[in-house]
Amino acid sequence: MSASTLSATSPSGNPASGPRKDAAVARALGRRRRVADLVVRGFCVVATLLGLFFLVSILLTLIARGLGGLSLSTFTSVTRPPGSGGGLLNPIIGSLIQVILATVVGTPIGLLVGTYLSEYARGSRLGFAVRFVSDVLLSAPSILIGLFVYQLLVLPFGGFSGWAGVAALAIIIIPVVVRTTEDMLTLLPDTLREAVIGLGAPKWKMIVLVGWRAAASGIITGVLLGIARIAGETAPLLFTSLGNLNWSVDLARPMASLPITIYAYAGSPYEDWVALAWAGALIITVGVLGLNLIARFALRRKA
Repeated sequence: MSASTLSATSPSGNPASGPRKDAAVARALGRRRRVADLVVRGFCVVATLLGLFFLVSILLTLIARGLGGLSLSTFTSVTRPPGSGGGLLNPIIGSLIQVILATVVGTPIGLLVGTYLSEYARGSRLGFAVRFVSDVLLSAPSILIGLFVYQLLVLPFGGFSGWAGVAALAIIIIPVVVRTTEDMLTLLPDTLREAVIGLGAPKWKMIVLVGWRAAASGIITGVLLGIARIAGETAPLLFTSLGNLNWSVDLARPMASLPITIYAYAGSPYEDWVALAWAGALIITVGVLGLNLIARFALRRKA
């Protein structure tokens, strides 16, 4: 018997049973894999449609209810008693001041901490401790941060203030920027770092001129995520800036904000206040969405 005949002969003596059995097993495995793929794909599609359904429902409800409360007086009049035709000028300005200042304070700190974790503290105990604390702050309830700032800045200084609200919002945005900055810089290939340092550039210049530029899109996305989070925070502001029904841009006094005003107006029995609450929610949503679109468009053109 030749070698080719021996190689095609199965243990049972049937030369064709081996290849046929292997082909049948392959077809069965292929059917199982296709069925599993279809099932998993179906679950993914259903989950995606479910998420889109809730998102679209929320947006449509917000638009339908919020547009009814929007008018020129919404942006030109301060909050007034119910039935007086008040607006949301002071909460809008108060929110802008607090969010902008919190972003200006928190973003550099988060950027530097994230850079340290990615470039200088890989595998070190200090880096592990800093990363652990940052993750705890990232997942901590915002009301706890508000209580912390209340004990730190409100009670010792004898009253609520806009500065306390800025401090609370800055603490909230810092871990978001830390996490995104570290992740984006970690994704950069080490060959890029080695090439820049090999040309004689110091490490700090490699980080600032190459690392941050290469990761700019992700870092800015993290900053925008942080802004989106603090723009709608209510609990920490209840314990810090409290709110103000009158016009005031003095950060040393209680300061109005859109989330606090929405919280107060949405539960009131007055229809005009409820309409203003929906209008305020729509303003926050449109503002955050517009900021994201502008940043993405600018980064795309820059790239």
